[in-house]
Order: sequence, then structure tokens, then C-alpha cells
Amino acid sequence: MQNNTPTRLILTLYFPVLVCYLLINSPIMSYFAAWFGSLFIFYTTILSPAAIINQDLPLHKQIMRPIFLTQLIFAGFMCTTSIFYFMDHLGYRYLTEVNYGAQFKESEQTALIASCQRMSLLAHAALVTGMLLVQKNNIIIKSIKTFDDDDFLIWLSIIVFGIGSLAQRFSGLNQIALPLTLIGISCAAVLFVKGFNTRNIKYLGIGATIFILNFIHASLSGYKEPIIINVIVIACVFFPYYKKLIIYLAIPVAYVLLYFLPTYNNTVRQSWSGEVSAEEAQNQAFENLNSKNEEQIEDTNWGFLTRRLSEIEMFTQFVEYVPDHHPYYDWEIVENSLEGLIPRIFWSGKPNMETVSMQRVYDAGVAHQMSTVSAKTRPVVDAYLSFGITGVFFFMLLYGMMVQHFSDLAESLFGGYELGCVIMFNSIFQGLWRGNNFEFMFNNIFWGYVIMWFLFYLLRTIKVLKQTFD
Repeated sequence: MQNNTPTRLILTLYFPVLVCYLLINSPIMSYFAAWFGSLFIFYTTILSPAAIINQDLPLHKQIMRPIFLTQLIFAGFMCTTSIFYFMDHLGYRYLTEVNYGAQFKESEQTALIASCQRMSLLAHAALVTGMLLVQKNNIIIKSIKTFDDDDFLIWLSIIVFGIGSLAQRFSGLNQIALPLTLIGISCAAVLFVKGFNTRNIKYLGIGATIFILNFIHASLSGYKEPIIINVIVIACVFFPYYKKLIIYLAIPVAYVLLYFLPTYNNTVRQSWSGEVSAEEAQNQAFENLNSKNEEQIEDTNWGFLTRRLSEIEMFTQFVEYVPDHHPYYDWEIVENSLEGLIPRIFWSGKPNMETVSMQRVYDAGVAHQMSTVSAKTRPVVDAYLSFGITGVFFFMLLYGMMVQHFSDLAESLFGGYELGCVIMFNSIFQGLWRGNNFEFMFNNIFWGYVIMWFLFYLLRTIKVLKQTFD
């Protein structure tokens, strides 16, 4: 690492936090200080000379480690996307003022948005603090690959898909099935890139087939997240080899996704009612996009950018509700989450975690009980609901420590960055990129940890990995 003592860097992260709280009586200035504060943390921990980065690999070849990928996705989603909602609140749409000269007046909502942005910045600083505190200077590799080639990735993909398919047959084992499926997809992405770079037709054919079929399946789901995740994964595995190309493509691809994806998915969701097939809905979606109905697309997309890409509006509703109308939940959410770790196959009467987690959403008036919306909370919101600002800091500090520990452990167990971090960590713990409510996140953490050790011993047993030393 460039610096073995992260204390000075950690203290630097809280400078923008201090500034935005000093401006608490000016909500607009406080909001922008908090928003730019996250950009400051990104720069300080990734690009600045003070950044503490492992030196075992060049920076561009380790971008899937938590300090890069997890931080950028988690904090990017939590902190920076709120700008659209706030600009809408100020009377702007796509950077164009729509109040037609009417003077904006600060309101209670302005103060609430600024308050939530400050807590999001504090959470960002705490997340990175946790990562820096436990990040190892040197990761001790406990196993290495037995084979010189990468054929084992084909078999690994087949094995985990087989186990995942069996797990899917049992409703109580869904938490095992998804991570295993994601490992198979990550193996395919790595094979795709290796085949492309080395002109290995076998790797290229198998990797591209699996990855493209999965992408097509994601495009028919009606959900935006699987499509975006596929784009992120393939961009990250290509990045070490085609750094400039990926950087040049990043902004136009992001623009295309944000401009067309909301309208596309809204149309594909017509298939959910069963009246049309997913393929027919997809064709209709492309027709809608080709019709050049720009006004409709812009209306749909602005609604997506302000209300769904950013969840700060939901955050403000919870802050308004707790503690003024409901006391802090203390350990209640954590206790519910621990109950959720028990597989339903062992406890037939286990409460439905979706129902349990949605109850606080309904109680706060964030969503109506009769609606079909699943407006689940995120880690920062559940941390606030549990213990207020103190909870936000300590839960997010722990979050950062766990994410970094799991990544380092995966590299140690599976022989380094590619298999350990790229494939294992970022597949098994992919849910931690954005985070979820505590009930689902605790599940991902606990069972992800179990799955990681299970796969380690499995690959040791079938001689894919061999021991270096104990």
C-alpha cells in the first residue's frame, strides 16, 4: 500500500461531513455541500495521491475490489442520484427551470432532503472508513489453481449451475440458488474476455453463449437491475484489457441505459399480467422506442430519475415518521433479520420476510398496503430507523468492514484476485453492491459466507485448488 497508516486519510473523509453540518441552517447549501462531499470522498480514496491502494496489481486491474466497485455503486446510488430529485424539488427539469420565474421558497421538505443527504454522506464516509480499517497490506494466499489453463472455469460454471438448479427446486433454499447462478455468469464473463483476448474459440464460444443468453433473459424480466448488472460485470472484466475504450464508452452507454431503459421496461412489464408474452412485450417496447415519442420518453425517464433511481424521497418520509410519530426501532429490525437466517425447510412457520420488512414501509405511509409496489428500505434507512444518526454511522462502519473482509478472505481462499474477488466475492456477495433491507441483507451475508466456505472445500476436494500452506 502507499501508506500503512490510514488515520490521516480517514480523518480527511469527515471534512465534508463537518462542513455540511455547519451549514445546517441553510438547507440548499448544506445539501450541495453533502452531495459534493461524496465526490470528494470518491476522489480522495481512489484517485488522489493520498489514496491507500494495494500495490500487488496496477489500479486498473483491481477495480472489482470493494474500495472501487462496491464504493462506487453503493455510494453512487445512495448519495449522488439524489441530485435529480433535489433539482426537481427546486423547480428544475433536465436542468431547465420550469417554475417560469416564480421564486423558490425553502420548505420543511427542503430541510428533510438536506438532512437525508447529510446522513448519506456520513454513511459514505463510515463505509469507506470500515474498508480502510480492515484492508490488508498483503493477502496471504492459502490455495492456488491446480491447472495452468482456464478450462476449470467451464467445469466450475457447470458444477455451480447444477447445485443452484437443485436448490431452486426447494423454496426454502432460494438464498443458496441465486449466488451460485451468479458465479456461473461471472465465470462466463471471464471466459468471454479470455477467449476474446487470446482468440480461444472454445472460451469465447462458451462464455459468450452463457453471458448473452443470460442478458436476453434479463431483458425479458421487466426489471432494470439485472440488465445494468450485466453491463457492469462485462465492463469490469474487459476494463483491465481495454481501459480507454471502456472509459470512452461509459458515458454514452450510461446515457442510453438511463434514457431508454425506463420506457423499455415499463412496456415489457405488460407481460406480467399474462395477457401477452415477454417476447411480444419486448417487441412492443422496441416499437415504442422507435416511434420517437420523445415527450413520453422524457416524462417516463424524469419520473424514473427523480422517484426510482434515487430513493431519497422515501428516506425523507421515514425521517419524518421516526422518531416524531414512531420511536426508533432499536434492535427490532435486527432481531427480525436474525430470524430470517433460518431456512424455511427447518422452520415451516417462519414469518415471511417480505411481509415483515414491508410493514414498516406501510406504517410510515411510504407505500399503500393495497399497492403492488415493493418499496423495501436500504441499509442506511434501516440503520437510521434502528438508532438514528448514531445507527447510520456504526452500521455502515460495520458494513464496510465486512465487505472488505469478505473480499480479502475470498482472494486468500481461492488463490488471488481473479477467482477470489472477480468471480467468488462479486457473485456471492453481489447483493452488497447496493445493499438491501436488513432482513434480506443479513441473509445474503450469512449464507454467502457459508456458500463461500462450501465452495472452497469442494474445489479443494475435486483438486481444482491445491493448498499452499496452513
